Amino acid sequence: MRTTAAAAGRLRVLTLINTVSKIGGAERLAANLVFRLDPTRFERIVCTTRRPPGETFDDELRTAGVEVISLDRGTRLDLAAWAPLFSRLRREPVDVIHAHKHGANVCGVVLGRLLRVPVVIAHEHAWSWDGQRLRRFLDRELIARGADVVLAVSEHSRRRMIEEEGMDARVVRLLPNGIPALAAPSGRNVRQELGIAQDSPVLGSVSVLRPQKALHVLIQAAARLAPQFPELKVVIAGRGDEEATLRALVRELELEETVLLLGQRNDVPDLLAAFDVAVCCSDFEGSPLAVMEYMAAGLPVVGTRVGGVPELIEQGVHGLLVDPGDPDALASAVASMLRNPALRAEMGARARERQRREFDIDVTVRRLETIYEELFRTSGSVREERAAA
Repeated sequence: MRTTAAAAGRLRVLTLINTVSKIGGAERLAANLVFRLDPTRFERIVCTTRRPPGETFDDELRTAGVEVISLDRGTRLDLAAWAPLFSRLRREPVDVIHAHKHGANVCGVVLGRLLRVPVVIAHEHAWSWDGQRLRRFLDRELIARGADVVLAVSEHSRRRMIEEEGMDARVVRLLPNGIPALAAPSGRNVRQELGIAQDSPVLGSVSVLRPQKALHVLIQAAARLAPQFPELKVVIAGRGDEEATLRALVRELELEETVLLLGQRNDVPDLLAAFDVAVCCSDFEGSPLAVMEYMAAGLPVVGTRVGGVPELIEQGVHGLLVDPGDPDALASAVASMLRNPALRAEMGARARERQRREFDIDVTVRRLETIYEELFRTSGSVREERAAA
């Protein structure tokens, strides 16, 4: 007879995601949620469907007592790669499937309903699907209808899922992101290591280098700021497909002495300690973990008025907001910050206090544990009620 962990007093939770890479915000959040689930109440399993380049949390998860299943799926249509997981779930059922991001959400809903998993949760980490009709159709007709809950990371995302994609408002819930406490800086002098004078103004961004992050706008803003602040340094840490394009733009604008592309860094607390102002210039976002880390470091943030960023950074309180894709506006906001150290300090202090109060990972985990247990208690009856409506 097949039994679930719930029979032994623990819910067996399967987290489904493409990867648990250390460089993606959604991936890092998913791993941190699993790490912190109460092991006395939840049996934790993670299934990753792809093998990414670079470091993952796989080994750390196993050390923490989490079972990790790797499918190594080659393409979206590689259905055979799912066979081991399908067989495993038939042999040893789970109580909850919690999928992260669109591809895993689709697969999680299909697997969950085929195998009659009591609770299926889809977790969307951003929203910007204008013009993507198939994506919106699947979100509305498959994911929202098949999942018990669709989790949104910001009120902006939740509203668009309901109003623009047509998801049932009863299904879509807000679960704000959170981050672990930021490690204290080690005391290393990153400015000195990078050849930056201690009194030079420094802008910084820690990000995956992909088109969504619009880091070319930051570089274009740097070209406008350099004549006003001759000692300015713009530090960009991270790696990604846009790196070659960004380096070419730096050369084209003759900013080699101003803009520093550092690649991937493992010393983020030390790096943030070297910044005067942090920048998020994305074209779209969900609820970016990087902005929360800037806040935790006590940095004022200049961010774009997109997605959930305004839900983190209140204009004039924790930083300044500008429209996306506008290097002039970005440069103007940064310049006002650089000219007013007292204002920077006040905004940074308020940002740190807000992050600790509202966007801590343990707060997010406690909310998620409540959702798991609530949905498991009411599984079946909620779907019947929705179907009858």
